[in-house]
Amino acid sequence: MKMLITARKTLTVYASALTLGLSAALASAPVAAQDTITWRVQSHWPGASSSYKDSLGRLKDVLEERTDGRLKLELYESGALFKPTETFNAVSRGILEMGTISPAYAQNKISLAGVASGLPLAFQTPAEAAYFHMNMGFEEMLREEAAEHNVYWATDKVYQTEMVVKEPIESIADLKKLKIRSSGALEQFLAEAGAATTYITGAELYSALDSGIVDGAHWGAAQGAYSMSLYEVAKYHVKPALNVAGTDVIIISQKALDALPKEMQATVKDALVEQFWVRTNEYEHKEKVTLQKAIEEEGVKINTLPQDVQDHMLEAAQKFWDEEAKTSDNAAKAVEMVKEYLAQLGRL
Repeated sequence: MKMLITARKTLTVYASALTLGLSAALASAPVAAQDTITWRVQSHWPGASSSYKDSLGRLKDVLEERTDGRLKLELYESGALFKPTETFNAVSRGILEMGTISPAYAQNKISLAGVASGLPLAFQTPAEAAYFHMNMGFEEMLREEAAEHNVYWATDKVYQTEMVVKEPIESIADLKKLKIRSSGALEQFLAEAGAATTYITGAELYSALDSGIVDGAHWGAAQGAYSMSLYEVAKYHVKPALNVAGTDVIIISQKALDALPKEMQATVKDALVEQFWVRTNEYEHKEKVTLQKAIEEEGVKINTLPQDVQDHMLEAAQKFWDEEAKTSDNAAKAVEMVKEYLAQLGRL
């Protein structure tokens, strides 16, 4: 009888210990799930740029809200941690968890960067460029190339890039006299069209225009120019657009993404898809509002290029397309996709 009581006590103690252990394990799971993860994010946008707040600030708020504060983004403006051209490598190596770049900054890694930066004078509206990215498979092509460098690629938005200049362009001769701040594919295209081009960071752009180092520049379109105060020193807004493209990209370290819980990974990816559509539509609306505001408040004038200048630039653009197609098999495929699409629209 005494042995039976002892056995019962032993079983009771063992069961209690097992229950406590199980309870502790169950209790620890929610605590682990609630741990806060902080990603450092360096942008290629200066803090004054409209997209720093409207794109990166929006994404920060969305991710923090949808993860109940478990995923936080620690934002750094252009150049705070690395040069903008070094951000892709930093994210690729996992030194940074996230960044924003122009595709031009990764053109030595991504063979499609030239097409992503925007084939000049190809698409005429953001809707056309959005269809090319999301419905024709171009975004997936970019993502596959970036994955080879341990980077998850997500185009922030597609939008038009338009120049501002200090004096109106009224002839081909005027175009060829210009010194223009540019980057990536557009820098090569403008040089092919006869302008002198140079790359200048966003932080130095205003002073370069003001001092006459350059005569014109593109930083997005109206919103970019307005937010960077470029209209103070360059009163002519040039139409038509140089291109319409996904010239802003969010990149994430694949290592950092894989380290998130599965449901949080899905939240991040879903938020990036939503970001593309929200920002593309919002940007197009704000472009029209901002340009009108610049006309009324800053005395900005629209400089619509004469037809002979447009024809000259289109000829240079089509040569550029063919040259871009030679950079890789993927680039050749993408350029052919663009040509087929434009043919469907009756423009080729």
